[in-house]
Amino acid sequence: MQTITAAVIQTASELFDTPATLTRMQRLVAQAAEQKARIAVFPEAYIGGYPKGVNFGAQVGMRSTQGRREFQNYFNSAITIPGPECEQMAEIASQHEMYLVAGVIERDGGTLYCSVVYFDAQGQYLGKHRKTMPTAMERLIWGFGDGSTLAVMDTAIGKFSAVICWENYMPQLRLSQYAQGVEIYCAPTVDERDSWLPLMRTIAIEGRCFVLSACQFMQRKNGPTEGYSPVQGDDPEMTLIRGGSCIVSPLGEVLAGPVFDQEAILVAELDAGLIAQGKFDLDVAGHYARPDIFELRVNKAKQQGVIEITKTKDNS
Repeated sequence: MQTITAAVIQTASELFDTPATLTRMQRLVAQAAEQKARIAVFPEAYIGGYPKGVNFGAQVGMRSTQGRREFQNYFNSAITIPGPECEQMAEIASQHEMYLVAGVIERDGGTLYCSVVYFDAQGQYLGKHRKTMPTAMERLIWGFGDGSTLAVMDTAIGKFSAVICWENYMPQLRLSQYAQGVEIYCAPTVDERDSWLPLMRTIAIEGRCFVLSACQFMQRKNGPTEGYSPVQGDDPEMTLIRGGSCIVSPLGEVLAGPVFDQEAILVAELDAGLIAQGKFDLDVAGHYARPDIFELRVNKAKQQGVIEITKTKDNS
């Protein structure tokens, strides 16, 4: 890994308006590029949106017609991978020579997934990660990812990957990333709580990696006036997600943030030498591991609900 400048983008989606959200991405990546950033990280569910405060008319054993219509709007805002929105993001990355890590709501068949997509500075799509464990009500609207998208991207600026929101509370998943040598650990989220920063510092120290966490800053006015009824109310200036984005060094030093209650671009220099300095006395997947006592097995096979098997008749 080389020493680079990194940017974390704290912003909101325009809920149910994916074209407008992509336009905002273009503007913010351009601003990050002006600050010499080589990689930009956007929050969880940035493209497609995080409909905070909506229950989609669901109760145990019951769903409402209105809730189904709200889900239809959400479904239509999601993107396919690959697809035209990915092509737009690739163009943004290429135009600004920026590595791009962005949270998206992915539509695959009839199911939505909370995913992250990766692009390199030439606009090449590198891959994606699907959130393995949606939290609480998220399980109503999102499917479950599998181990096939747990790869770390090995690039010219270093090894990076993304762990989404409360996946960061899964020690086994974190260890799977450390074992792959992650250097830039991205944590897109919508967790705005004060407890988030201590978690990010813990991960940085534990993994001896840089942590880039991007959280949304979303107000009621970022959603449509009709067809969106969050339980928090309808005051346009009401904050629904307050942010808290940050950048942390491999020794746990907060390099930027946290920032609350505003859109922001956080920038910091990532000095690659700090990773080696940190590994000197702690490498949890290497010299600090005890494989004679502990073992983690990761199933990276793609899981499919339907597998077609074609048998050929032997006519010999």
